[in-house]
Amino acid sequence: MYEQAPTHASATALMGRFSPLAMILIDPYIDRLLSANHAACELLCIESQPLAAPFSHRLSASLPLWVSFTDEALVQKTAWSDDLVILDMLRQPYRVEVYAQRIEGSGQLLLTLIDRHKAEQQRAKAELGRQHRQGEVGWQRVEQVFEQIEKQNQLILSAAGEGIYGLDAYGKTTFVNPAAERILGWSTEDMVGHDAHLMFHHTHADGSHFPVQQCPIHASFSDGQVHHVDNEVFWHKNGEAIPVEYTTTPIFEMGRLVGAVVLFRDIRERKRAEQQLRDALAEVESLKQRLELENEYLQEEIKAELNHRNIVGNSPAVEKLIKQIEMVAPTTANVLISGESGTGKELIARAIHAGSTRSDRPLIRVNCAAIPRDLFESEFFGHVKGAFTGAVQDRTGRFELAHGGTLFLDEVGEIPLELQSKLLRVLQDQQFERVGDNRTREVDVRVIAATNRELRDMIDEGHFREDLYFRLNVFPIDSVPLRKRIEDVPLLARHFLHRACLKFNKPGVRIPPAQLETLQRYPWPGNIRELENVIERQVIVTQNRRLSFDDLLAESPVQNTPHSVEEEQPTTQADILMTEQALCQRQRDNTLRALAITNGKISGGGGAAELLGLKPTTLSSRLQKWGVDPRGFR
Repeated sequence: MYEQAPTHASATALMGRFSPLAMILIDPYIDRLLSANHAACELLCIESQPLAAPFSHRLSASLPLWVSFTDEALVQKTAWSDDLVILDMLRQPYRVEVYAQRIEGSGQLLLTLIDRHKAEQQRAKAELGRQHRQGEVGWQRVEQVFEQIEKQNQLILSAAGEGIYGLDAYGKTTFVNPAAERILGWSTEDMVGHDAHLMFHHTHADGSHFPVQQCPIHASFSDGQVHHVDNEVFWHKNGEAIPVEYTTTPIFEMGRLVGAVVLFRDIRERKRAEQQLRDALAEVESLKQRLELENEYLQEEIKAELNHRNIVGNSPAVEKLIKQIEMVAPTTANVLISGESGTGKELIARAIHAGSTRSDRPLIRVNCAAIPRDLFESEFFGHVKGAFTGAVQDRTGRFELAHGGTLFLDEVGEIPLELQSKLLRVLQDQQFERVGDNRTREVDVRVIAATNRELRDMIDEGHFREDLYFRLNVFPIDSVPLRKRIEDVPLLARHFLHRACLKFNKPGVRIPPAQLETLQRYPWPGNIRELENVIERQVIVTQNRRLSFDDLLAESPVQNTPHSVEEEQPTTQADILMTEQALCQRQRDNTLRALAITNGKISGGGGAAELLGLKPTTLSSRLQKWGVDPRGFR
């Protein structure tokens, strides 16, 4: 049985409260640090006593050595080791020299801890002092060592482009070459005899303090090793941080370490070149991403516009349109194209871009109706990494992609009111900032806008800015609906037939003249887009290579003829009676027409289900039954 353990107060007195040596009292049986004197608290960053955490938490990977060490101390009453590591309260490791003594009558151990790094420094200083007193290597002799180095290498020191200086074991400068004076701004008189670390190596590049104990140059005084560092700074006399790389080499005299020689190089030009290279690579990467995005957009546009190579028609409305395009295309004026859906507003925009001096740069299309409200600004102007949740990298906006080219804002009336002021600023100043960035970027962009809404009415309702309207409406163009240029239907039908035959690999399909007249009697509420979809659909379903559109007129309550508009057609009992098969086919054709008018949109306002008076689920079920993919109508 162990005797009663002493109290913490008596233990603290026992350890020597004011001893300069770090002393702690531990109980290895219950794994607790019971007390620590002032020096130990400073060494281990202990703020309060007693400590509740197990002592083994302070032992890191050397726990097995500690177990063996404490076992030896308990058995032998004393023990000593210099192989142990202990962690302070901040989890920083210290290599320590430990002397242990067992407290009589208990299982507690009194440990004396000595920081080995500081101890080695003190021993080195003591050894130099001893040598000084004994006269074997006095300081006069040390000075002679550095004088001899300087004298023997005078030509090298003077001619070298790198800075070179010597240090004694206390860190005092012993000699300096001209290059070091030039790089650091300090003269030889300023430096010799003074602490070099305090003079120009005292702070890291970020302004944080650089403790001398962590300095690789001073490490050479204790470990006798050569240290090479390539990413630190020395401080010029004027306060400028100078990026340097240096090598510190220890100097020995009669087997004893007496100082070091430091060779350093000013790497400001290298750092600048590296930064310029990084900036150039970043610019190349940015241009690469921009070109990839441009190519992606262009590929999308090519796929989307295979059938719109040119404007087809010879009606007076088309002739007027072509003249307007020829007038405005060579200029830089903004254009506002107004007209119903499906009348070819985007085709007009492409014709204007193709006839402009910007035709060698891309035309970037933005469908304003398809952009979520909270993503408009990012879509238009781009964003930087971290600007908002999900912004994992920088993104180039459509304005930046269109630099030097043309930006086509389709459905411009759908732009939120709060973004219209920012859009107006870009149109006025040709400047913008990415979301989350404070850098102003300049662009050279021509804007062509299109809308199927009455912007004047929106202005009156407070939904569209009048100043933005005037900025966009520099040159207005009306896209005429197909019912007002019905004489162009045969040309358009043949054009779309040719494209559809190539697209679906069905050569030899033709439209009989009587069927062309049928097409001209139809009112075309879906305009040119509906005509194209009708032609493609009939090319797909035809079995005899002759297209028929007889069912088209039966679906329309009002038909047009070349000689009369909105002339009501008589209805007979024979027209109403239909077979079940014909009725099913009529229902299918009617549904396909609704999809053509709504561009494949099924649900929501203006969707095909709403036009047909059906539930979206019912319409989706019918389309699935018929094998119809609504995406083919977009």
